[in-house]
Formats: sequence, C-alpha cells, structure tokens
Amino acid sequence: MRETPRAEPPQPRPHRAVAHTPGASCSGTPHRSDGRPPHTPRGVRRSDPLGRPGTTPPVPGRPALFSALVALVVVTWQVLVHGPLARLDERVSRAVVDSVPRSLSELASDLGNMTVALPVLACAMAYAVWRGRRIAALYAGLAMALVPLLVVPLKEWTARPGPLEPWAHGYYPSGHTATAAVAYFGAAFLVSNRLIPVAALLTALTGAGLILRGFHWPLDVLASLALCVPLMTWPALAARRGPDRLPPRPDSDGPL
Repeated sequence: MRETPRAEPPQPRPHRAVAHTPGASCSGTPHRSDGRPPHTPRGVRRSDPLGRPGTTPPVPGRPALFSALVALVVVTWQVLVHGPLARLDERVSRAVVDSVPRSLSELASDLGNMTVALPVLACAMAYAVWRGRRIAALYAGLAMALVPLLVVPLKEWTARPGPLEPWAHGYYPSGHTATAAVAYFGAAFLVSNRLIPVAALLTALTGAGLILRGFHWPLDVLASLALCVPLMTWPALAARRGPDRLPPRPDSDGPL
C-alpha cells in the first residue's frame, strides 16, 4: 500500500512581504517586512505643549480657545447692534437684580477689586519665583497687565449703559470679572493645580455678585470670561512645564 506523503510546511518565497514575523527581541513581535522600523513607533512621539497637528494624544485646549474667541466675537456683535441676545440679556438682568441681599452681592463683587485680587496674584508670583518658576510668574504678570489694555478699549468702543445707570456708558466687558479670573486662576497655576476649583469658585462668585447687584449685565461677565481664556493660555503652559531650566555653567577648571 502506498504511503501518503506528509505535507511540508510552506517555504517563504523570495521578494514576498510577510505581515508579521518573529522579531529580534521576542517571538511574535510585529514589524515591517523589509526589516526597517515603522514610521511612527508607539511611545516615541511626544505631545506638543501647544497641541500641534500630529501629537499623540491630542492636547486639550485649542477647542476651548477657539470657542472662547467665537463667543467673544458673537456677544460683542450682539451688544453693538442690540440684537436678540442682548435684549434677552437685559430681561434676565432685570429679573435677577436685587434678588439677594445687597450686602451679599456687594461682598461677592468685591472679590474682583484690584485691592483684593492683585495681592493674591502677587503672593503667588513671589512663591513661583522662589520655586524657580520665573517664566510662569512673568507670564501671569503680563496677563494681568493686558487686562486693562484690552478691556478699556472695548468699553469705549461698545459704550454699553449699565443696568441701574442707563445714563452711564462703558460697562462691557466687566473689568472686575477679568481681574478676578486672571488673578485667581493665575495664582492657582503658579501654586498648585489643586487650587483651580477654588479659583473657579472665586471667579464665579465675582461674576454672580456683579450681576445680582446690578453692576453688570450677564453678557458683560460672559465676555470677560471668554476674553480671559487666551490670556491665561501661556501662564498655564509655562506653569505646567515646572521649574525653569537654566543652561549649565561652564567648568572653571576646563580649557578656556
């Protein structure tokens, strides 16, 4: 009786790519058939601080920055033309003004005073400098310096009257809200990220106090918050990088 020959394993053909072959380091490691490493090996690419295209994973922040700028443009346009959004804003304000005791709303709105917010940021900047984070402290100080440079021209351009003082102009956007946001969030970035909820609470209390007391319309506060998002981008990034890296000192014993 004729014995049936055993089937031999398939032999690799020359010039034919194999999808997965045993790698050099361990069996079963997938790699390219030509022996070259892949174009984008896992774990090699690092996330860019600014979230440029091609980073893995994508860095959050750009959608929020774009949304804040769009919101600022739309709200400013509605205030200038007194559109439906501005008219709704006025009705909401009239419904909530003095809905809480004035002592409470005034106390909350005072959190945005320069005499209250600036010392908090100054102490945080001094702490950051002491911890070797001078660049982050510098960016936080520049963000605060930009607040009046941006808010005052917008106030003069829009010339929006106040909720309780229709004869006065220059209420949009809210300078107190911008001061509180930059000061408290900047201090949180410089000291500890655990303080970010505290900064958000203090900023929210400032805006709510301004609205409930009738010092500002709700859109004034919203526009200030949107304006502060791009202002705080660089302080947040600089604070996340940690202490400043100084160049190494030259060896005094080495050749000149």
